[in-house]
Amino acid sequence: MSSLSLTRLQQVIDRFEEVEARMGATSDSKEIITLSKEHSELRPVVEKARELLAARRGLADAEALAGSGDPEMADLARMEIGDLKDQLPALEQAMQILLLPKDVDDKANVVLEVRAGTGGDEAALFAGDLWRMYMRYAQLQGWKVEIVDASEGEAGGYKEIIANVSGDGVFGRMKWESGVHRVQRVPATETQGRIHTSAATVAILPAPENIEIDIRVEDIRIDTMRASGAGGQHVNKTDSAVRITHFPSGIVVTSSEKSQHVNREKAMDQLKIRLYEKLRHERDSARAEARANMVGSGDRSAKVRTYNYPENRVTDHRIGLTLYALDRIVAGDKLNDVVEALITEDQARKLAAMEAGS
Repeated sequence: MSSLSLTRLQQVIDRFEEVEARMGATSDSKEIITLSKEHSELRPVVEKARELLAARRGLADAEALAGSGDPEMADLARMEIGDLKDQLPALEQAMQILLLPKDVDDKANVVLEVRAGTGGDEAALFAGDLWRMYMRYAQLQGWKVEIVDASEGEAGGYKEIIANVSGDGVFGRMKWESGVHRVQRVPATETQGRIHTSAATVAILPAPENIEIDIRVEDIRIDTMRASGAGGQHVNKTDSAVRITHFPSGIVVTSSEKSQHVNREKAMDQLKIRLYEKLRHERDSARAEARANMVGSGDRSAKVRTYNYPENRVTDHRIGLTLYALDRIVAGDKLNDVVEALITEDQARKLAAMEAGS
């Protein structure tokens, strides 16, 4: 791995110090918010840059001391040289990772969609398991979850459930979940003890703040209908649910809260998010061939993971990762182990591409 130039590291530090100076000089609230966001994003990068530069200076000083005429000081310097040479590769790599190009949407909130696939009632039950896994994971990350729409399965679980998930860096961690999730287990309704294979699909759509999408009135139809989601005796009995159909794209969104006014706002927000995802997909398609072998292409038609209950095994097919901790992963407690492995693999591929292009 090539070392980062002093100029590149100093550029990052200079920008951080410039942002700090502007934060102290401006009284414009909008600019303060923008600068504060950049400041918080740059801080860990600058801290690592300064640590790396300090290690490089320490190595240069130790090497100079090792060549001095003082044998005792030279011995101490050689020990320090060994320690610093051991530390520098990890520091260089950590710095390279922090400077990798970021997905513009990594900091965005998301719309999480979980739908039962092939497998009937068992698929709906599995969709419910995935939903609870994500809810626990979101809780551990300190994220907020708000259900937008839900349709329960006849035997439990969900035919479909859609929710907004908001917090720090949600899309950057959740985007890896998009795709087909397959389960292998003995369903509760199976009398012969046979293992069945069912599936559910997960879609993670970025929901950046202030999405600017032009939606013409003549391009949409807004219908009101009776809510049909989960809730038992609490299901809304009035025609307050809202469905919006966008004719040019064919996208249909619904919201089933108790207030029709709230539903109109939420449905319109969902439509903007889906149109944004469509534009994002079209933009990424131009780079599809180059990204074909990369983790996280977001192709929800691809099988991404298998959950084998008899073996307590979870396999992520994109990176060949197998963990024998299904119970802990489905409980949400160890899902982060899978997410971190996917992020690490993605970073390694980007680093390799950067090295090849340098």
